[in-house]
Amino acid sequence: MEDINLFLAHAVELEREAARRHEELAESMRAGSNLEMETFFRKMAAFSRKHLAQAMARGGFHQLPALSTKDYVWPDGISPEQFDWIGVDTMIDMRHALEIALDGERRGQAFYAHIAENTRDPEVRAMALEFADEEAEHVCELEKWVARYEDRRDE
Repeated sequence: MEDINLFLAHAVELEREAARRHEELAESMRAGSNLEMETFFRKMAAFSRKHLAQAMARGGFHQLPALSTKDYVWPDGISPEQFDWIGVDTMIDMRHALEIALDGERRGQAFYAHIAENTRDPEVRAMALEFADEEAEHVCELEKWVARYEDRRDE
């Protein structure tokens, strides 16, 4: 990816999907009366919305650039943060919710890292590295929650 605006359009869409996914997970945790996990997923959604706003501002976008589906260059044909199925079941358990979130964050981080490794544009590389680092922080946070969940299961 050699165009900063195309990169930012991808970042905006990726972060929009992440925010939506985290909100859906928060709602499913609320439905299951897991307030601790609901709060965590709402925090993750807020981070995604913050990154979305940063990408919009950096690109000077007041609204998302009009790209057709074929203009997006996703690794598997869909945004790394998009669900592989329709929505989240309200009966989802905490372990599964964490796995979904962790998978999305890992795929988002890998997407940005791949762009950073393969672009010739220094501006795209710098921004992709920054976004990959932010996603890596989210991965680390989710891995802590997974470990905490596993510790609770072992009790």
